[in-house]
Amino acid sequence: MSTEHGTVGRRTGWAPARHFTERSLLGLSAVVVIGLGFGLLLLLVRLHWEPLQRLDLAVAEGLNGLVAPHPLVVTVLEAIARLGGRPIMMWLVAVVVVLLLIRRRTRLAIYLAVTGAGALLLDPSLKALVGRLRPVVESPVATAPGNSFPSGHALGSMVVYGALLLVFLPAVAARRRRLAIGAAALVIALIGGTRIALGVHYLSDVLAGWLLGAAWLGVTAYAFRVWRRETGRPVGATLRGLEPEAGHDVTLAPDEDRVLPHPWAGAAVLIVGWVFTFGLLYVLGWAVTNRTEGTWIAAADDGAVQGLQGLRTPVLDDLSYAWSKAGDTHLILAVSLIFCPLALALWRRWRPVLFVVLALLGELSLFLAASAAVDRPRPPAEHLDGQLPTSSFPSGHIAATMCLYVSIALLVVPRVRAWWRWLFVALAVIMPLGVALSRMYRGMHHPTDVLGAGVLTACWITLLWFVLRPNADVGPAGRPNADVGEAGRSDTDGGEADRPSADGGEAGAGGDDRDPAEEPAR
Repeated sequence: MSTEHGTVGRRTGWAPARHFTERSLLGLSAVVVIGLGFGLLLLLVRLHWEPLQRLDLAVAEGLNGLVAPHPLVVTVLEAIARLGGRPIMMWLVAVVVVLLLIRRRTRLAIYLAVTGAGALLLDPSLKALVGRLRPVVESPVATAPGNSFPSGHALGSMVVYGALLLVFLPAVAARRRRLAIGAAALVIALIGGTRIALGVHYLSDVLAGWLLGAAWLGVTAYAFRVWRRETGRPVGATLRGLEPEAGHDVTLAPDEDRVLPHPWAGAAVLIVGWVFTFGLLYVLGWAVTNRTEGTWIAAADDGAVQGLQGLRTPVLDDLSYAWSKAGDTHLILAVSLIFCPLALALWRRWRPVLFVVLALLGELSLFLAASAAVDRPRPPAEHLDGQLPTSSFPSGHIAATMCLYVSIALLVVPRVRAWWRWLFVALAVIMPLGVALSRMYRGMHHPTDVLGAGVLTACWITLLWFVLRPNADVGPAGRPNADVGEAGRSDTDGGEADRPSADGGEAGAGGDDRDPAEEPAR
């Protein structure tokens, strides 16, 4: 046995150490060069170097002249710029950190959190230090708070998208990694370009943001590689990502070969079902709008709203406003943006996420179509929320609340064995009921509008349940269904996780973050 190990040692020699040293020196050199570039730009801006000022002004005025006359172009540029804004950046980092922690990739979670926090601190501190005012253009199309140098969007996008790329590269097939790098670079370039085109940053601000972001990204990536080396993990080429052996865990849905076995057939069934659901809503809405006048239905509809109106007090007004907001688009979107990433991280499949997404998209489209077709007036009462652009039937707030919480309960209850799973059933009942009472109390809907929301939810969720089968992977007692099976370990890393690394170690050494020294000898 010792002879065999001696042969391996003589074959490898100093190659692993030499490769590590070469990569380290090359990476450090790149970081130093990038840092010097940022330092030079900072110095030129502080000294008000005239050639740079003339170039900045010429670019800002030229792009402003091209963009300002076209409102649609401005809208598109603002949408692209939001991809580099602080809310989306923080949401992305938080979601991925939670995903990595759930999947026991603690080192990657710490790396991403530290890298993102560094960018969050560098931006305002340097802006306060330099104190450069934002551009003044002839036809302003956008505004931004604070100082100009460096661009926070350029810095943040470089750091966040660059760090996410390094984390998820092991999940990308080897032949597609350069394409992934190119796509990330394109997004970063577009975000920086929009800040100049919108007239809120100079060219040098954006260049400085990119350089500073690349330098910080290089420093944290190098520190991570040293961390791996110190814990006995092999350090390979950066093109393979920070942790090549994590390919299975950083794949978003590693336990799912295909989202749906017959996607086109499923899409056709959903379209047909959507049409029939819309037809049912239209018939019901037309009937209660045009055929109930003078009947007990109309009397009950109006009487219920007017009765609730007689109970109004300042305290109940505030309470109804808060509960009504629970069915607002913003809160529905916020809850779904929290639940869907958690579901993907825990259950490792796209199908439950698709179930929730299609539930909300279908609800929104059915509500808008039915509301426009029926065009029912609001109840004859004081409308505490003012005039709204949509009609009364069906209630969009109630339908959205029902679809969201019912779909979540349908997913959680079969998959969780703990007692708290029934809390989601309670939410699926309490939240729609509270929103319904609040909307009627505020004079915005009739009881039959609530009925329409219930019909919409029942038809659409039932259709999605039978077409998507979101819990097809769950068997008795919440265990994985043997009939569905799991995809097993992904081969998206081109098989590199099973091959010896360039440093003579196994790239797949260990599936979690435990120190190899702590593992028992075999």
